[in-house]
Amino acid sequence: MGGAYRGVTADSQDVSIFSDPASLPAPRGRLRASTLMSLRWLGLAGQLVAVLLTAFMLDFEIRLGWALGVIGAGAWMNLALMLRPNPRPVLEGWGAAAQLSFDVIQLGALLGLTGGLDNPFSLLLIAPVTIAAAALPTRQTMTIGGLALLVASILFFVPEPLPWRGGETFALPPLYRLGVWIAVMAGVLFTAGYAWRTANEARRMALALAATDAILAREQRLAAMGGLAAAAAHELGTPLATIQIVARELLRNAKGDAALAEDAALLVQQAERCRDILKALSQRSDTGEVADARLSLKLLLNECAEPHRGAGPRIEIAVEGAIGATEPEVRRLPEAVRAISTLIENATDFAVFEVRVTARYDDRTVRVEVRDDGPGFASDVLARLGEPYVTSRPLGEGSRTGHQGMGLGFFIAKTLLEKTGASLTFGNLRNKEGAQVTVTWPREAIEAPQQGATTI
Repeated sequence: MGGAYRGVTADSQDVSIFSDPASLPAPRGRLRASTLMSLRWLGLAGQLVAVLLTAFMLDFEIRLGWALGVIGAGAWMNLALMLRPNPRPVLEGWGAAAQLSFDVIQLGALLGLTGGLDNPFSLLLIAPVTIAAAALPTRQTMTIGGLALLVASILFFVPEPLPWRGGETFALPPLYRLGVWIAVMAGVLFTAGYAWRTANEARRMALALAATDAILAREQRLAAMGGLAAAAAHELGTPLATIQIVARELLRNAKGDAALAEDAALLVQQAERCRDILKALSQRSDTGEVADARLSLKLLLNECAEPHRGAGPRIEIAVEGAIGATEPEVRRLPEAVRAISTLIENATDFAVFEVRVTARYDDRTVRVEVRDDGPGFASDVLARLGEPYVTSRPLGEGSRTGHQGMGLGFFIAKTLLEKTGASLTFGNLRNKEGAQVTVTWPREAIEAPQQGATTI
């Protein structure tokens, strides 16, 4: 537990393998064509309004024909994309980058006709780069960003006068124009970097949450199978007993027919075998509906720890209660079982000799502490625990269990436990020899309802 939390548990490969690809967040490098065209129409409408207001309401001298031609080129681009046969609803990679590059060039041409960087709308050069940074891979984003920086530099070094009233000239000081150029360059770089980082973190978080949902769904299916097995054992008991009776009658009446007697004896034997299997299923402790399964705290912790016994350090389990408090029977929540098992596995990976799992209860709370005698949490890891992809052992290096985690183990455990109403705290022991994770539930959140009580 000390250095970091890696993957999930011994079944950590489940994190990266989803049965339903639709559950995965959309990959980078894809943009809906309709989204780009809608943004382009919006931008072109704004350009047209600005040009017409400048020319007719403000009565500024402007190259109106050329400006309308550049706006028309953008409109032609959109119409061509809309009317082409078999249009692609989703643009990928360089296809999306080509369209955003066109937008940068079209906007740069319009700015070149209307004052260059002296035009306050020059900051709109940031927009295509921001879209690329949020949706496209790094190579395409850098290409579009580089193009925007090139356009801004051309507008700075090849200045055009800002449209102004007839007979008047508006000229900004060279130092101020230099500041505008630097501001646009810095804005492109900073905004693109911020958008790229934010989008990347959002996708990583979405992937981690999808992994958590997949793990929880799997645990719920496994738990439901136990209830199904118990129901099947109950329902199949009567027809199986009938088969046994008929088979014994056939065996009794087949004394003169050796072949029939042999078949009847085999039928009786196989019916007995089926009966034994159903009896074993009906007696399993983990059968029954998940929400109604009742067990003691010690049985719950033993179930969580059992897959990790023999991995190296010994696992000690204890249950302690406050004076006068009655020990609760708890519900077997799949989320709690998976999460506590994850915490125990990670403690096992980092412990030297022993992992101690202690349940403590009073009249209001139930608390589970997982301690190890390893090196404790590293300071850089401790500050980020609870976030996805936090690991100091990539590819499961040094893991006793041998799984290759992705740094999702603690994140998944924390998310699952919070679904049950629990809170987590974690840190190093005072003597700095070992780490501790504490899970605390309000007692009513995990305690099983009393036998015969009606729940809603």
